[in-house]
Amino acid sequence: MDSGGNGGSGGGGNGNGPANGTNGTGFFSSVTDAAEQLAATGYLASTAVATTVFLADRLGKPLLVEGPAGVGKTELAKAVAAIGQARLVRLQCYEGIDEARALYEWNHAKQLLRITAGRDGGWEEARDDIFGEEFLLTRPLLTAIRGEEPTVLLIDEMDKADVEVEALLLEVLSDFQVTVPELGTITASRRPFVLLTSNATRELSEALRRRCLFLHLDYPDAELESRIVRLKVPGLDDTLAGSLVRIVGALRTMDLRKAPSVAETIDWARTLLALGADTLDEGVVRDTLGVILKHQDDIRKAAQKLTLA
Repeated sequence: MDSGGNGGSGGGGNGNGPANGTNGTGFFSSVTDAAEQLAATGYLASTAVATTVFLADRLGKPLLVEGPAGVGKTELAKAVAAIGQARLVRLQCYEGIDEARALYEWNHAKQLLRITAGRDGGWEEARDDIFGEEFLLTRPLLTAIRGEEPTVLLIDEMDKADVEVEALLLEVLSDFQVTVPELGTITASRRPFVLLTSNATRELSEALRRRCLFLHLDYPDAELESRIVRLKVPGLDDTLAGSLVRIVGALRTMDLRKAPSVAETIDWARTLLALGADTLDEGVVRDTLGVILKHQDDIRKAAQKLTLA
């Protein structure tokens, strides 16, 4: 369900296109293959995750992954890119992002220089020139659409963008095409694998959801999180890893401003290894709570309520 994705299994992305005549990228041959290849990159996926990723790949549908911060949504896109030996194109959403930052814009400074240099040639000639490829600055959405090589398009933290950006995405995700008025409609010759993430800080539109397969990622259960920790921090004692995961699980049941993510569990495991800690006694826990909790109120509350028995 969650883990890092900074390795590569070398599978899938051979450039031969999707299997079975679908619109997919052809990165995976089956659900089992998806699970195995994700694991080979260091991403331990549940059956539900592997199934949804396989279907998104096979059907050529965008995948909307929703859940709390730090459960492996972005890492899933990185893992798929590693598996497909694909270029990862990332659109990081934020409040105020607009079409120019998401899709394309014109290089106005360069256009002005061209107009100035060609003043003697007349406006008609300059106008035809300045709206050519040389002056087009492609942003993530257009870059992914125009790509000829295997591509994973990551639209990260979609819930932080304004609703106007969702409207922009509808054409892209419906037909995998982009309209540039000066150049016409650009249609993808090779569909990217598209993964959108959301921390659910606002509700996304039904129109956007209809165009996607949906996957909810939550914090993993204790058994899976222990496997993740042992994979990512191989020098950590198994008993210590189990204790660490148990305490993190207890913290997540508390009314905290920010529950510890899986990434922070891994950071805590690395911290304990660096300190040479053999056990999670009260002193070690209290001294290192700042690794997994990032608000003083949360640290104070955890210190009062945690029992290590």
